[in-house]
Amino acid sequence: MNKHPISIRLLTKDDFKIIETAFKEQGWDKPASQFEQYAREQDKGERIILVAEYLNQFAGYVTIKWQSTYPPFLEMDIPEIVDLNVLIDYQNKGIATKLLDEAEKMVADTHFTIGIGFGLIEDYGAAQRLYVRRGYLPDGRGISQNGKQLKRGDQVQVDDDLALYLTKTL
Repeated sequence: MNKHPISIRLLTKDDFKIIETAFKEQGWDKPASQFEQYAREQDKGERIILVAEYLNQFAGYVTIKWQSTYPPFLEMDIPEIVDLNVLIDYQNKGIATKLLDEAEKMVADTHFTIGIGFGLIEDYGAAQRLYVRRGYLPDGRGISQNGKQLKRGDQVQVDDDLALYLTKTL
């Protein structure tokens, strides 16, 4: 038996419904079809999906996009951590840290830098602090929305797509 309560592994097709149900039970919409798409991308080598279990129960996941949809990362060949989520009941147990440790280790095998973006609303506060503590720094390009760099005077709707992007040297 694994002596550590947290284990990390790759996504399998058996996970799709388990993940959907777990998030639905806490009121978050993460449909099985999202993970089916992720699995297709994983099979093509475009994305890696890491699943965390806590005491053998699904607890969260993270994905690595080898070719980011954020234009500056794409231009500089910086893989991006995307869609880090830990179930509410499993937060503050080191699960996000373990997921990020494994993601960074996988990226470090082939790249010197990793990127991540996060929303600017309060919902992302814990993630914002976590990334800074782990050594991620703003990429210096300001804020973006839906992949577009915003400029002084732009008017935006504050939502999950209003983001700041950071990088970390591995």
